[in-house]
Amino acid sequence: MAATVRDDTIERPPSALLLMGARAFRDLFDDSRLQRLNRLVRLPDPIRIDTVSTAAARARLAETEYLLTGWGGPAIGEDLLTAAPRLRAIIHTGGSVKHLVSPGLWERGIVVTSAAEANAIPVAEFTLATILLEAKRAPSYIDGYARSRDMAGAWRDEIPPAVTFGGTVGIVGLSRVGRRVAELLRPFDLEVIAADPYVDADSAASVGARLTDLDDLMAASDVVTIHAPALRETRHLIDERRLRMLRPDAVLINTARGSLVDTNALIARCRSGLLRAVLDVTDPEPLQADSPLFETPGIVLTPHIAGAMHAETRRLTDSALDDLEALIGGGVPRHAVDAASIGVSA
Repeated sequence: MAATVRDDTIERPPSALLLMGARAFRDLFDDSRLQRLNRLVRLPDPIRIDTVSTAAARARLAETEYLLTGWGGPAIGEDLLTAAPRLRAIIHTGGSVKHLVSPGLWERGIVVTSAAEANAIPVAEFTLATILLEAKRAPSYIDGYARSRDMAGAWRDEIPPAVTFGGTVGIVGLSRVGRRVAELLRPFDLEVIAADPYVDADSAASVGARLTDLDDLMAASDVVTIHAPALRETRHLIDERRLRMLRPDAVLINTARGSLVDTNALIARCRSGLLRAVLDVTDPEPLQADSPLFETPGIVLTPHIAGAMHAETRRLTDSALDDLEALIGGGVPRHAVDAASIGVSA
């Protein structure tokens, strides 16, 4: 049963609006989740918009108390906030809200929540799969077999030994995703080390990782996976000097942000044959068609697919709807975002 508010002596559920692209809406809301949303709030027509520039959009914003945002929608700037004087909360169905919200939002006391915890699950699963396949050297065997058409050919001797038993995985950043990756690695015979200036040794140990500094991590790891936020201080965190610290035949995985890695230095290192890299994110993103990353031996590109896709996005919807229900019921949302965390988060 939807919570109600009293307006002109008529009890009614609070008004909500979906601010997201059509594709995001189709992925996020199946029939059962849309029904749940309708039980919680009123959704006047149109229930979804992806622009705030029309008169109809402004009319909807004027009565909106809860805004559910997602991919394909505009940023929440001062003009939008002015057009939505009754707005109580922004429930984001994606991960980071850094580029979504404006400073004025916090001054107005509007609650913001994020589905970042839910989105961390598929990113960590993608990372785990990539770590295991790369540590097994599976992509190199696939490529060698395809080229030679000979299962037991001499080409196998050119592939470095697998490091799935006794190898070392270095996690750069014990963020939501980084911590989950460490937890997922527990059942495997791998040493897990981590570098994060905001984490102490006990916190790292609680997820099965040994804390070290970044330079030592780079030198000790067979596989390095990046899960740090994109900040001014972390731009090119993995630079030419640190790339040279990596062991021959090491693998670098980046599912965080492309700016964390010096792209030119990475290309040079991979061209030397001493490094493989799996990049789900790049700098810039998207890449131009003539980017050398597409042609560099040892670099594998995936088109930003580690995060929630298709049915996986329903986890994000459930997280958002849980927070919405808590707010409407007068409770505290589980995934609230505060202004202080924006400066050190992804």
